[in-house]
Amino acid sequence: MKITKMDYAATGAFSQTITDYLCRSPKLQPFYNHFPSVEAFAAQLQEKNFSPKQRHTLHQALREQYASLADIHPKVQQHLDLLLQPNTYTVTTGHQLNIFTGPLYFVYKIITAINTCRQLQQAYPDYNFVPVYWMATEDHDFAEINHFNLFGKKYTWHTAQTGAVGRFSTQGLEQVLAELPEQYPLFEQAYRNSNTLADATRAITHALFGEYGLINVDGDHTELKKNLTPVVEKELTEQLSNQLVEETNAQLEQLGYKAQVYSRPINLFYLTGGLRERIVLEGDTYKVLNADISFSLEEMLQQAHEHPERFSPNVILRPLYEELILPNLAYIGGGAEVAYWFQLRKVFAAYGVAFPVLMLRNSALYISRSNAARMHKLELQPEALFQDYQELKKYLSSRLHEEEIDLEAQRRAVAAVFALVEKLADSIDPTLVKAVGAEAQKAHNSLQMLEKKLAKARDSKHEQTFKQLENLKDKLFPNGSLQERHDNLLSYQTNHPDFIPALVEAFDPFDLKFTILEEE
Repeated sequence: MKITKMDYAATGAFSQTITDYLCRSPKLQPFYNHFPSVEAFAAQLQEKNFSPKQRHTLHQALREQYASLADIHPKVQQHLDLLLQPNTYTVTTGHQLNIFTGPLYFVYKIITAINTCRQLQQAYPDYNFVPVYWMATEDHDFAEINHFNLFGKKYTWHTAQTGAVGRFSTQGLEQVLAELPEQYPLFEQAYRNSNTLADATRAITHALFGEYGLINVDGDHTELKKNLTPVVEKELTEQLSNQLVEETNAQLEQLGYKAQVYSRPINLFYLTGGLRERIVLEGDTYKVLNADISFSLEEMLQQAHEHPERFSPNVILRPLYEELILPNLAYIGGGAEVAYWFQLRKVFAAYGVAFPVLMLRNSALYISRSNAARMHKLELQPEALFQDYQELKKYLSSRLHEEEIDLEAQRRAVAAVFALVEKLADSIDPTLVKAVGAEAQKAHNSLQMLEKKLAKARDSKHEQTFKQLENLKDKLFPNGSLQERHDNLLSYQTNHPDFIPALVEAFDPFDLKFTILEEE
C-alpha cells in the first residue's frame, strides 16, 4: 500500500474553521484547551479528575451492557477491568448508530481513537489508555441512520418505530439483509440475534475492533444518567448552557466563524418509551413538545431525581455528559464536530469539568488497484485528483496538446508533382493536360478529407481521455464529495479483508494530514 499525505486545506473539502485550527490560528485559541499533540497530554492527564466511585459506576454499567455479547474479546475484557484503575484514561469518538456502519468515516473515527491510544501508551507507559466508541443511542433522527450505500446502490431500513434509535427493535432489518448482493455473516448475526439496534451495533463494532480493545459506551443508562442530574437542575432553573453558548457564538461570529450547532433555552429532551421530544418552558409550565405531557418546576425536579433516565441531553449537553461519566482525555470527531465543540468551552468551565483535547479524525482517500491504473494511465498524481474536474480537464488538454493537423505541405508537394506530370503531358499530348488536372484535384480533395479524419480521430482520442478522467473522479468522489462521506465499509472490505488493519497501519492521528492510500 503506497501512502501519500497532504494538507487538509489542499483538499478543498474542509471548512476554514478546521484549517485555521490545524494551523493553530491565534483567533481560535480561546475556544479550546490543549492543541492535539502527544506532549499536550501530560497536562491533560493532570487536569482530568475522575473518582473511584465514578469508575465503579462506569464499570458496572458497562458490565451490564456487555452482557448482550456471548463472548467478549480478551483485549476488551482487559480494558473493561482497567477502567477501575486510577491510572486508566479513555480517548473517545462518537457516532450515530448507522446501519451496516454507514459511511466510511465511522470506521475512520474509531481507528483514530485506537491509534491515539497506541501512541499515548508508548509516550506515557505509567498510564493505561482505552479507546471508546460513544454510541449515540438516544439520537432520534432515524432518517440519518436508516440507509447506506454499497457498490453504488442505496439500501434503506423501513420501520414505523419512533424515539431513541438505540431502543429500536431490529425487526425489518432482515429485509435489508435479503436485498444485499451477497451474504455478510457478521451483520446477519448481529441484526438477527440482537434485540435492539444498540445491542446489534455493539456486536458489530466488537467484531470489527474487539482485537484492538475498543469499548462501546451507551449513555442511555439510569446509573450513568445520575451523573447528569446536577446539570439537569441548572438547565431547568437557570438555562445556563444556553447563556454561555450564545456568548461564545457571538465571539466566534465576530471572528468570522459560523456557529455549527444552535443552542436552545433548555438543551434537554424528555425520553420515555417511543418518545424523545424537547422540553420547553411556557410561563411556569415545563412542556414536552408533540406530547400531552407537562410539569411544574417542582414536578420536573422530582422527575430528575427519581427518573434521571428520562432526561436526554441534546447536542449542546451531550459532550458534557460524556466527560462526566468517562475518565476521558480527548474527543475525536469530524470537522463539523470539532467546530461545534469550540462553542462549549465555557459550559465545561461553568461545571468545573476538564475540557478534552479536540482531535480531528483521520480522513482518507482509498485508491484501488484498478483506479490507480487509470490514474497512472492519465499520468496524474494522487493529490491532483482533488482538483475540480474542469480544472483537471484543462490541465490534461494542455498536456495532451499536439501540433495542429495540417497537410498543407503535403498538398503543395503533391501539387508540385502533378505540375511536372502536367508539363510532361503537354509536351507529349496537350489533350491529356485536362485529365492530369482532374487527377490533381482528386488528390487535393483526398488530402483534405484525410486531414479532417485525422483531426477527428485526434479529438476522439482526447474525448476518451476526458471520459476516463470523469469516470475516475466519479469513482473516487461519489456525488462530488469525499469517498468517506458516501461509501460503506463493505464496498472495500469485501474484496480486501485486511482493509481495517491497513488503515490502522496507515493512520497517524497526530500528523494532522489527509491520507491517500493507493493499492499497488
